[in-house]
Amino acid sequence: MLLILRTIIVIVYSILVCIFGSIWCLFSPRNPRHVATFGHMFGRLSTVFGVKVELRKPADAENYGNAIYIANHQNNYDMITAAKIVQPTTVTVGKKSLLWIPFFGQLYWLTGNLLIDRDNRAKAHGTIGELVEQFNKKKISFWMFPEGTRSRGRGLLPFKTGAFHAAVAAGVPIIPVVVSNTHGKVKLNRWNNGLVIVEMLPPVDTKQFETTSVRKLATHCRELMSAKLEELNAEVAEREKNGKL
Repeated sequence: MLLILRTIIVIVYSILVCIFGSIWCLFSPRNPRHVATFGHMFGRLSTVFGVKVELRKPADAENYGNAIYIANHQNNYDMITAAKIVQPTTVTVGKKSLLWIPFFGQLYWLTGNLLIDRDNRAKAHGTIGELVEQFNKKKISFWMFPEGTRSRGRGLLPFKTGAFHAAVAAGVPIIPVVVSNTHGKVKLNRWNNGLVIVEMLPPVDTKQFETTSVRKLATHCRELMSAKLEELNAEVAEREKNGKL
């Protein structure tokens, strides 16, 4: 019964957000501020799923300039966890196929997100140049998943280097965001599905890696995120065990 109720609420809420959000965005289409607004609205569904999401970020996070945010990509529940911490004027870089998802695809494009054709290597490579151009023109940040695909319980996957090439080329910092484990955590027929911690780490200065390889920058960020992920998972397990949510 709970599964059915949750499913109905999520579908109705998502369709309404997408429809009214798309209409709202028509007054200022492709405005990068829309992404955080509607990302946070989808994040409110965490309550419907019985998940308590705890956000942590540096005290000066609201004052960061242009940057590339990177996060671990686990599953579809990223929409109710990681989406909560997206900063204003930050847009995501997603697959072109997202455009064809009914209701959501239209909102995704109208909010200003960048769509790329991952099957076309030439166009995907050109995306780096497009990111640099956007950085030079306006106040904007990009949110990317360096793993390139959902991990689905396989741990932190190897990082692709696209986000790091773009950051070095544009001279902007990398800001890692780590979400504690959600794989197998949410049971739709269970009322309380525990705690998820989303933590934004301090910026990584990419200028320190200008004389080394981009791969070293990617490895450094992955090591930071891997250590933080292990730390957060241990904390969540301990707090859930002691009922301190």
